[in-house]
Amino acid sequence: LKVLSHIDTILRSPRAPPLIYRRSKGPLQSYVKENGQQCGFEHLPLTIEMWADQLMALKDLHRSLRKLSVELVPWHTADPQDNRESIRVEDLQFIVDAILEEIENKEKNSQTRSLQTLSGIVSHFQKLFDVNSLNGVYPRMNEVYTKLGEMTNAMRNLHELLQLDSSAPPTVVVDTVGKLCDIINKNVTEQVQQLLGTQDILSIINKLEEHERFFPPFQALVQDLLCLLEISNLDDILPVVRSLK
Repeated sequence: LKVLSHIDTILRSPRAPPLIYRRSKGPLQSYVKENGQQCGFEHLPLTIEMWADQLMALKDLHRSLRKLSVELVPWHTADPQDNRESIRVEDLQFIVDAILEEIENKEKNSQTRSLQTLSGIVSHFQKLFDVNSLNGVYPRMNEVYTKLGEMTNAMRNLHELLQLDSSAPPTVVVDTVGKLCDIINKNVTEQVQQLLGTQDILSIINKLEEHERFFPPFQALVQDLLCLLEISNLDDILPVVRSLK
């Protein structure tokens, strides 16, 4: 009976969970009343069994948390409570706190690295496009975007004009334009040769020199005729001269 009273005192303690104390009913309650005692632990075996299951589950949870800790924070030293028979909630809390601390540190480091990466990108842009200050980054970005749009449109138009595939690289476009220029220059040279009636550069030079010697005196003669005949149109010179005959 003294043991029962001691258990009853423990169960009535403020630290005891409410679910383990219930007022006794039935023959046991009558027996206790006859002896001047009250207790409520006839359901305690079921509660103890539940606690035993929870303690076993606590060990399994501790084992799982240790595996997770090894994966996330392998550099942490082993928990000194690993070899203990009983596992306390404080041991689990210690592991969880270590994992949470590591995750928070990773997030802070990730943000720091992001800032460093962005700073490096801006610096690289300044070097590539000769921007001296941060205030000039946005205007230069807009300028680069505009120029890129103009070049893209120009290349698209050249692809269409030259009947090239849209996937043709700029080098192909340049080569095609160069070949086209060569063809045009060749045709112009041939037309000049046909016009001047010569097939070599030296003859062309001679023809031009003859033109330079002949044209100034001829122009002066025509101007004198216009003034003398009092006319202003070249086509009127011949009719006026014929009328004078």
